[in-house]
Amino acid sequence: MAKQDSTTASAKAAVATDTTYEPRIGRIPIRGVEPRQPENRWPAKAFAGEVVPFAATVFREGHDLLGVDLLLVDPQGVQTQHKMSPGAPGTDRWEVEVQLHTTGTWRFRVQAYSDDWASWLHAAEIKVPLGQDVELVFSEGVALLGRMSATKAVKDVLAALRDPSLPRDERLAAAHDPRLAALLDSRPIASLQTLSEASSIRVERTRAGVGSWYEFFPRSEGARKNRDGSWSSGTFATASQRLAGVALMGFDVVYLPPIHPIGRSFRKGPNNSLTAGPNDPGSPWAIGSAEGGHDAIHPDLGTVDDFVAFLEVARKHNLEIAIDLALQCSPDHPWVTEHPEWFTTLPDGSIAYAENPPKKYQDIYPLNFDNDPVGIREEILRIVRYWIGLGIQIFRVDNPHTKPLQFWEWLIHEVNAEYPDVVFLAEAFTRPAMMQSLAGAGFQQSYSYFTWRNTKAELEEFFVQISDTWSAFYRPNLFVNTPDILTEYLQFGGPAAYRIRAALAATAGASWGVYAGYELYEDVARPGSEENIDNEKYEYKQRDFAKAEKLGNSLAPYLSQLNRIRAAHPALRQLRNLRLHWSDDDSILVYSKYLAGEFTRPGKPDGIIVVANVDPHSVRETTVHLDLRALGLAPGDVFEVKDLITEQRFTWSEHNYVRLDAFTEPVHILSVDYRQGS
Repeated sequence: MAKQDSTTASAKAAVATDTTYEPRIGRIPIRGVEPRQPENRWPAKAFAGEVVPFAATVFREGHDLLGVDLLLVDPQGVQTQHKMSPGAPGTDRWEVEVQLHTTGTWRFRVQAYSDDWASWLHAAEIKVPLGQDVELVFSEGVALLGRMSATKAVKDVLAALRDPSLPRDERLAAAHDPRLAALLDSRPIASLQTLSEASSIRVERTRAGVGSWYEFFPRSEGARKNRDGSWSSGTFATASQRLAGVALMGFDVVYLPPIHPIGRSFRKGPNNSLTAGPNDPGSPWAIGSAEGGHDAIHPDLGTVDDFVAFLEVARKHNLEIAIDLALQCSPDHPWVTEHPEWFTTLPDGSIAYAENPPKKYQDIYPLNFDNDPVGIREEILRIVRYWIGLGIQIFRVDNPHTKPLQFWEWLIHEVNAEYPDVVFLAEAFTRPAMMQSLAGAGFQQSYSYFTWRNTKAELEEFFVQISDTWSAFYRPNLFVNTPDILTEYLQFGGPAAYRIRAALAATAGASWGVYAGYELYEDVARPGSEENIDNEKYEYKQRDFAKAEKLGNSLAPYLSQLNRIRAAHPALRQLRNLRLHWSDDDSILVYSKYLAGEFTRPGKPDGIIVVANVDPHSVRETTVHLDLRALGLAPGDVFEVKDLITEQRFTWSEHNYVRLDAFTEPVHILSVDYRQGS
């Protein structure tokens, strides 16, 4: 019986050994590694030339000191090591900024270790001056140095630590030998090395994160009204004549609404009316007719050869062309008869048109991605490849939030695996979860809530979100207006509102954009609506940009100035470096962007301070309070700034008086002169 009990006890012990819990945390805890997407489902994002902040929470028991490094592996497999520094006291955050230049997928881990020499030196600096355990302390130092290669510097320090005839302060001072410090900087005396799990970050071409966009309708450029009241459409040939003016304003991307044939069934008339006249062009987003669908060009605009010629003119002006990928169809689209299974059929046999109650879009049929997902996927991939083959590398995607997220993840992955430079912009004004997920799943850029964030408090919250909270995966394109969006702020704010919004978009965002007519202060809305009256979505629009500028009624010179400032200041072409400051006025918004000299081509720091009166109806006077450390300066520094709009110069410090008149110059864009710092 006793033998049986012994066997049972052994078996139980074996079971206990087999189920021993293995800790999931490393010897030195490393948590909260960033940048990282929520759930770590997809890689974090960056663009070529972006300065990326890497961070982790690292700590250990007791009082011994730590060292933390970032181990970064580029797309070619070359590893570099970057020393991380402690962040805000008491947070246990360690941080380092690295500028990533090579496109592709980078991998990184955080390495933590016990910094044995630093721990010894810290204790020695406390004990030795007090005469506590002096010889024991120096013996410990000698033992540590014995783990290093016997260089001249190491031998000299060892000799001093071992020599009891020397005063103890001289022996301790020898431990600070700069030659030894240089050796330890690259190869610290360490133990308990711990590695975090591997993370990844995908670096895409610079245009994926940086750009100045301008939107126009090709059919309006060169359109003429005939004597009988009908219109002659603009063409790619006439639209190409507008490209020089756009480039002159400093824009580098021209976005075209859909250029495909437009259906006639249920065509919308002026101001979204349900009845269209025989000469009304209809909405370009009602895609498809007998002339073709998403792989065809509207015959009024020209031919495929005309479009390719248009692209060539754009290239000569250093402009990229973005086209619209709008996955919906007019009732006349070839897909309706060729693939009825791609749509939703109602009980009465009709096809469901698009609705966003109470809004109705009778001229549009939405696709049903669940009836034949493989067929729809392959067709849309074919279409995207077709336009890429003609020279398009940027797609602005209409309403992606009304299509399955899974579809976009698949499409963007397939396209970018074959064409890594292709950029997709999500036009999604919807709930945060969907907007974040579209960006996370692959969209390189996204429209944002910027157009509706107008007060100081709203803008501060928004800027923190885009530059910090969402920055690992979400790249906003700060459009100031669109054919669908004419906010009350613009409707009633006058020219000051247009200047303020443009200045904020151009300086806060690495990418920003305007829709044609903004420079003409087009501010009259359709009654009860948030979009322009006589909207260009439903009719041709003639604009005389040159005349308005000649008469002094154009914002074009200001837009040009903003883009020149962006081109001259690399800090403005970053996003994650935006930092908020303070003012005593509820309408004076203050923020800065700073780029250290190590990240600029001239090797000089670049700092910009933006002070904006966001109330377009007032003159404001207040005091601005700056955190100078966010600008690479020290508390108490006095320095010169230059207003890049007015060319005025001021002497500034931490606290500065400002007066901003919305009716003259509502925004300071100040460049810091680092040569004058004191």
